[in-house]
Amino acid sequence: MGAARVGVVTFPGTLDDQDAARAVRHAGGEAVPLWHADRDLKGVDAVFLPGGFSYGDYLRCGAISRFAPLMEELIPSARAGLPVLGTCNGFQILCEAHLLPGALTRNENLHYVCRDQRILVENATTAWTGDYAPGQEILLPVKHGEGRYVADAATITALEDGGQIVFRYLGGNPNGSVNDIAGVSNEAGNIVGLMPHPEHAVEDLTGAPGVDGRGFFSSILKRFVNL
Repeated sequence: MGAARVGVVTFPGTLDDQDAARAVRHAGGEAVPLWHADRDLKGVDAVFLPGGFSYGDYLRCGAISRFAPLMEELIPSARAGLPVLGTCNGFQILCEAHLLPGALTRNENLHYVCRDQRILVENATTAWTGDYAPGQEILLPVKHGEGRYVADAATITALEDGGQIVFRYLGGNPNGSVNDIAGVSNEAGNIVGLMPHPEHAVEDLTGAPGVDGRGFFSSILKRFVNL
């Protein structure tokens, strides 16, 4: 069996697609470029929506990108079980597409935040977190101005009770997210969104914050090796 093929989506304004592709290759997978205006997922095994400032973010982050032609193919595929990871702007797009509950709003202090952030792994059973352990602490970069996760009380309760809180911030909440939520999943666990950037923490060469992001990519690749 060949290497798992992970599609990396690029929208106009996406900044981290090359970092995402490099992270996939670093883990031993094949990174497949996916352009927002195409309606072809190219038969990939999983999809990564990386961060940046996609076209239309000035209206509301992800509000325009969720209507991209590629999303017309991605949304039903994700609902049918295709593993999808969205980081930062990708997380915002997944929420706007109603593939994940809740929304990302302006940081509580209204300032852009860029720092290394300690994260607690709450759920190690998703398609993207199998190589982590529940309760593990990892260090990942955050860089966003609209990363405050919010949802109504009933949704938060359902996420907490259903084990859909995948990550929480530790050592200080950078944006005011409800319950220190840094990332969530859908009920099936194939779709995960988070504000931190694991694709920026996969190589020793780049120095801080280390290599704690590798687990996302090794997790998804091992999933297909074991099928």
